[in-house]
Amino acid sequence: METDKWASFMEGASDSEGYGEDLDDDDICCAYASTDIPQLQFRKDISRSRWLDQFGMAEVVERKGGLWTTTGIVRNGKIYCFIEEILYLAEIGALHLFGNDDAPLSLEHIYNKVAEGKSGCSLEYFEAYKHLKSLGYIVGRHGIPWSMRRSKVDCAINQDTLETAQTGDEESRNNVLISEMFSNMQIGGLRLAFDVYPPNSRFRKSAPGDPYFVLCLASEYPPSKEEIEDLERHSHGIPLKFCLVEHGRVSFFSFNKVELPILS
Repeated sequence: METDKWASFMEGASDSEGYGEDLDDDDICCAYASTDIPQLQFRKDISRSRWLDQFGMAEVVERKGGLWTTTGIVRNGKIYCFIEEILYLAEIGALHLFGNDDAPLSLEHIYNKVAEGKSGCSLEYFEAYKHLKSLGYIVGRHGIPWSMRRSKVDCAINQDTLETAQTGDEESRNNVLISEMFSNMQIGGLRLAFDVYPPNSRFRKSAPGDPYFVLCLASEYPPSKEEIEDLERHSHGIPLKFCLVEHGRVSFFSFNKVELPILS
């Protein structure tokens, strides 16, 4: 069960951010033929990561450059990357991904993993993530704390859940927290996907502050009034924006409440 796999990442009361805050460097995949995959970019400082199939994530084993101040989550002093982060960094030539046997995994292999949709990310989600990152935004998965020094916004958990978690042992507490995070992501056919922060050179994972907005991936049909209201409750007062990805084009929109006067 996904929540069980996640529990080990949630152990420990705090995480050190000494990993990179001081650095000053700035068959399934039918949709992607080999000619569709962008040319790999090359740079001097390339980090290395190892894919952890049981978690659907990668552990960063060698960090280079300052990009890790705004990428990946910290657990017990280690940085772990989600699949959308891995693919984005691999595309810009900043990260190499290796398997458990230390064999390098190609860019096409990473695309296949995204296309499978088994790691909490689809091709549409990646396009939205990539677009926001290319604009300079800081983007993290909704409801997943950057580190265990979390604020109330980092981990969208209500007070009842916290009280329930505090009464059990550590393993049960972790499972409750993780279950709540994943349940908060899905509302009907919609999903709260990313917490989005404005560009900030002083961003810290231990104290990220409030997101600028929460991004929800929409389908071809607009959400109902009830779905929007439900999503707004789960976003805990943070502005909500929607994203539609069609044929590689990424569009963003939001809804405003308007009261029409009653005509006599």
